[in-house]
Amino acid sequence: MSGTVPQQTDTEGVDGGVGLTALLVAAARAIETHRHDSLAQDVYAEHFVRAAPACTRWPVRIEQVPDGDDNPLWGRFARYFGLRTRVLDDFLLQSVGTNVRQVVLLGAGLDTRAFRLDWPSDLVVFEIDRAAVLAFKQQVLTSLSAAPKVKRIPVPVDLREDWVTALTNAGFDPAAPSVWLAEGLLFYLPGPAETYLIDTVDRLTTAGSALAFEAKLEEDLLAYRDSPVYTATREQIGIELLHLFDTGPRPDSAGDLTAKGWSTSMHTPFEFTRRHGRGPLPEPNDALEGNRWVFAHKPRP
Repeated sequence: MSGTVPQQTDTEGVDGGVGLTALLVAAARAIETHRHDSLAQDVYAEHFVRAAPACTRWPVRIEQVPDGDDNPLWGRFARYFGLRTRVLDDFLLQSVGTNVRQVVLLGAGLDTRAFRLDWPSDLVVFEIDRAAVLAFKQQVLTSLSAAPKVKRIPVPVDLREDWVTALTNAGFDPAAPSVWLAEGLLFYLPGPAETYLIDTVDRLTTAGSALAFEAKLEEDLLAYRDSPVYTATREQIGIELLHLFDTGPRPDSAGDLTAKGWSTSMHTPFEFTRRHGRGPLPEPNDALEGNRWVFAHKPRP
């Protein structure tokens, strides 16, 4: 894509609403990339941050943060996103295995896995997100002359619309095994929308497929409003995450997949902190307490 992408000033782009959280995660990935003990490398992340007017003053290195890792946002929360990136990178690469050649990124945002991971050369990565988000990402990547390592197919459609038709029209084959990722997505959706999405993934997948997603299990999200992570995010960069999350009852999507015959496992992020030797650990009034990472596989006969 060439030319200039119009300024995005509402929730349809990256400079507001949920779109702005994609830039928050990009800033976190940039900080992680520059750490001496980095868990994940994303050389494109800081360029997204610098290209968006809303966050030109955000840090992209921990050294740019006066209180460093003691900062709840750019220290602990950013390290959480770095850990999440690494864990989901590992899941995707392991799940692709020997015969899966389709990856679907739901709500792809500023994900650059098609550019930075060592995939099998004949893999196809489908990126589903709103047109304005994908356009902003493409503008930045084009300015860097970035080239994906595999075939990458952006699918510009809102997940509230008929994304299934858009995905299949883009070349996705439901009869072939696939790997799906919903990273930092489901808790922005109303419960019924999450259930529909999970049911649809089940319908579009065949044996040998896999899915990873992030869930939040808190019964009352608002109870954590004054937690250090949410407070710092609100006060330092003006993002009120609890206004963006859907606070209604959450479905048991992991249980639903198990009932459909999938093999599922649910993990706290802290398990991977201990495994990798870095990342957040539990603390009082912890906004990360209810976060879970779910890995599901559709077994072969």
